[in-house]
Amino acid sequence: MAGTLYLVPTPIGNLGDLSPRAAETLAAVDFIAAEDTRVSVKILNHLGLKKPMVSYYRHNTETSGPQILRRLLEGENCALVTDAGTPAISDPGEELVALCVEAGVTVVPLPGPCALVTALAASGLPTGRFTFEGFLAMNKKNRRDHLDSLRGETRTMVFYEAPHKLVATLADLAAVFGPERRVALCRELTKLHEEVVRTTLGQAVERYREQPPRGEFVLVVEGAAPAEEGPVLTLEQAVERVCALYREEQLPMKEAARQVAAETGFQKKELYRLAVQR
Repeated sequence: MAGTLYLVPTPIGNLGDLSPRAAETLAAVDFIAAEDTRVSVKILNHLGLKKPMVSYYRHNTETSGPQILRRLLEGENCALVTDAGTPAISDPGEELVALCVEAGVTVVPLPGPCALVTALAASGLPTGRFTFEGFLAMNKKNRRDHLDSLRGETRTMVFYEAPHKLVATLADLAAVFGPERRVALCRELTKLHEEVVRTTLGQAVERYREQPPRGEFVLVVEGAAPAEEGPVLTLEQAVERVCALYREEQLPMKEAARQVAAETGFQKKELYRLAVQR
């Protein structure tokens, strides 16, 4: 009988956030798959535990993942942990979870620390609907392409960012979304120097250009204002609009029909057919 993969969240800064259930799970499993065993051993030492550990991180997933899966299929139980936070969220653990699901291995997620949820809750921005965008690309063009795709996003957006990339990322955010867009910059969450700065993107650029940042950041960015909807036209009104463009602006009938179709959602062929009958 196959074993179970447990997804065990670890503290993002404060060891007091490790749950009793997480501690019990780490004590009960046969081995631990860790992003960095040097980091995870500190948690085990805190709990007074000694457990076999294997490395599972971004650059060894293709070799380590199948090895972990083989042990699970042989009946061992494994706890997957990252350096901080919830495994498989902006983390290579998602690939191991996919392997296990495909192989029919039970995956049991434990609730616990997660930087994006912690930052979102403290941001003061709308939390009812949000989108998590993770880390933006290092390459400037790819980063701008990603942000351009979010221009019309009305949900609150959450990004992770490292301190050495923060100013460049904020400048791109301000260029794409506008300097007046609100943002909450959440730094070193749950740690001694935890800080939440609520400001605008333009002001954030100036602040951190003058004060080089330290620590890991979660950026919570306000979504775009919903587009104002124009008056809804009936089919008859849409046809009249086609005829008006044809007569008054001297657009070809087909071009007028195409333009009104794009504006209203009516079929271009239907608009053209009715317009030429007038």
